Amino acid sequence: MMNFPSPYVNSTKKFSKNTQLGFCTTKRSLQRETTVSFYIFSCFNFQVIKKRKRKGKIGNLERMESESEVSLCSQSSGISEFSDDDVSLMELGSGNYGCSHYKRRCNIRAPCCNEIFDCRHCHNEAKNSLDINLLERHDLPRQEVVKVICSLCDTEQDVQQYCINCGVCMGKYFCAKCKFFDDDTSKNQFHCDECGICRTGGKENFFHCKKCECCYSKVMENKHHCLDRPLHHDCPVCFEYMFDTTKGITILRCGHTMHYKCVKEMEKHCRYSCPICSKSIGDMTRHWEKLDQVVASTPMPETYQNKMVWILCNDCGANSLVQFHIVGHKCQSCKSYNTRQIQGDPTASCESSVTEIVR
Repeated sequence: MMNFPSPYVNSTKKFSKNTQLGFCTTKRSLQRETTVSFYIFSCFNFQVIKKRKRKGKIGNLERMESESEVSLCSQSSGISEFSDDDVSLMELGSGNYGCSHYKRRCNIRAPCCNEIFDCRHCHNEAKNSLDINLLERHDLPRQEVVKVICSLCDTEQDVQQYCINCGVCMGKYFCAKCKFFDDDTSKNQFHCDECGICRTGGKENFFHCKKCECCYSKVMENKHHCLDRPLHHDCPVCFEYMFDTTKGITILRCGHTMHYKCVKEMEKHCRYSCPICSKSIGDMTRHWEKLDQVVASTPMPETYQNKMVWILCNDCGANSLVQFHIVGHKCQSCKSYNTRQIQGDPTASCESSVTEIVR
């Protein structure tokens, strides 16, 4: 249980001293009047919050956040024997409202279509479904949301963390820039000013790469391969936009990004190369060693034993002249089997190639 900030403690003591209603001094009477006391004290707290708002003393987000610990379960002298199960303004209704994407105690009014949704993802799923006319499909611009509806009292109001009517906290995590609410603070949400959106995982565990224009884990700070905005595109497998996705993302050795689940789905179908640049997605040394054994145990027919082909390595980009084999062609530079067969001699000039064709 959390203590009241000093203004509320003083107000509570004064209230208990003046009224004496529901706050009896003896332990026996306190137990008998618990229900009435809790209700009266709850109403009193709501009135205090409303009154202080009218006076302009809680007019900004910083003050609201500093007073977020004002609960209905105080350890002040009048109600010090209340149990830990008492509901506070911060916890009232927490976890009971929201959608499959977020747990929150408010809905949003979409400024684009003036309809009410649980969150922007719910809006995007509904407005981009196959049932919607292609010309009418659209996404919700999160920064343009100006109205929210409290899930407990259905009061529509400007975007803020606490309801102006019932005083309930509509989201334990609240970002005024993204107009974002979430009751599940175990995600360790934080706002990145460079990205312009909120991310999860804890700010202390991530850094913003100015060249890639996105946040990466600090483990990769000096190890990742920088590309031009690698997250600002669709996943090459499922075609979902990557920059603000809520799904797990993995960064391949080549620097390209895609959903972690999509990578695992590719591996199930024996696909181990990047869908964008065709480079290997990981260390394939053991796989190449197994292919060496397969090639050695699979002799080619006599007709193909002297056939030579040119190959291009997808991993290192080198050209090699190797013996043709039905299993695969090994790069002479990096020993990779991630290669493709190319026609003709890549070192020959265009003129000689044309001459060869004419002959």
